[in-house]
Amino acid sequence: MSVTTASPSRPAVFTGTTFSVLVALSFCHMLNDMQQSLLSAIYPILKDSYNLDFSQVGMITLTFQITASLLQPLVGIYTDRHPKPYSLSIGMSFTLVGLLVLSRAGSYLGLLIGSALVGTGSSVFHPEASRITRAASGGRYGLAQSLFQLGGNTGTALGPLLAAFVVLPRGQPSLAWFSLAALTAIIVLARVGSWYKRRRTAAGPRGRGAELPTHSRRVVVIGITVLATLMFSKTFYSASFSTFYIFYLIQRFGVSVQDAQIYLFIFLGASALGTMVGGPVGDRFGRRYVIWFSILGTLPFAVALPYVGLYWTAVLTIPIGLIISSANSAILVYAQDLVPGRVGMVSGIFFGFSFGLGGLGAAALGELADFTSINLVYDVCAWLPLLGLLTWFLPDIERARLAARRSG
Repeated sequence: MSVTTASPSRPAVFTGTTFSVLVALSFCHMLNDMQQSLLSAIYPILKDSYNLDFSQVGMITLTFQITASLLQPLVGIYTDRHPKPYSLSIGMSFTLVGLLVLSRAGSYLGLLIGSALVGTGSSVFHPEASRITRAASGGRYGLAQSLFQLGGNTGTALGPLLAAFVVLPRGQPSLAWFSLAALTAIIVLARVGSWYKRRRTAAGPRGRGAELPTHSRRVVVIGITVLATLMFSKTFYSASFSTFYIFYLIQRFGVSVQDAQIYLFIFLGASALGTMVGGPVGDRFGRRYVIWFSILGTLPFAVALPYVGLYWTAVLTIPIGLIISSANSAILVYAQDLVPGRVGMVSGIFFGFSFGLGGLGAAALGELADFTSINLVYDVCAWLPLLGLLTWFLPDIERARLAARRSG
């Protein structure tokens, strides 16, 4: 990894966008979320092996998501005040142990414990990695956050493919091989931590406290409330895909588990591409416009999805994935701009809120599927993007930044 180093005669200079650090973080985000995605991708294997019902499958997701969501804000608040450059490697160690537990679990309780350990790893990784992403952005916050989240979404998309061609043929114990990916991430993140430690030393006390609150309490409360509601809409809907889309395809169209995982990859791959688009567009034209389009733009495709055949189901999931994921970086950077100087806390809250909602959504939708049918899950979730209308109430905090960009 190429980083700026200090010469003996002058302090290190950290200016501009440090793409080597951003690429390293994106790569590790890919490995982190790939390992998480493996868990949901092998649900059909676990369901058959342990005779689980949909509610129990939803509880596995809930255990993972709750562990991640409850700890993330606490980690973010602590590291805002006491940054720990090497905490990323420590967090990834939890993920490594969680994968080993999952590969050897012989009971439902073992699956829950392994899921909780993987969730703990995420709770450390996301808020601290988001802080370093912002530090390395050189002011191009949307671009940097998009690049970071592109890695995560790419990893999420790879999970079903790896499950289809590695775990499915070789069984649950093959999950242990993916601990090598966690080990690789630990090594890379240790180098990122070293860069961040040098940057903080070079910045000094003044550089560390450069971002001060600029918005009234009322503006912050309204903005965070609206963003949280929009996050609920997109995360709850996304949970219907990450946890139950495979079962939906199998039960409605009779496809094989392996083919269903490939269809899930199509949706997740489109989501990864959408993530990369939203950040730079938000930097240039405003994040509110990206959020408007991302949530509401999904509606017509989501409403049509439950009423079409297999071919058009696959086709419709492409614009759904592209559009709904385009707001990922825009929502997070907008929230960070609302509460400057609290990057870890805000990132922890929003990543944690996303994980928590995903877990609650999986549990609730699992109950709905057990008592009715898996098809009804997609009938109900199709209308969630209507909540995108609430974007109207987001405070306009970008006017000065966009005006400066146009005049520059």
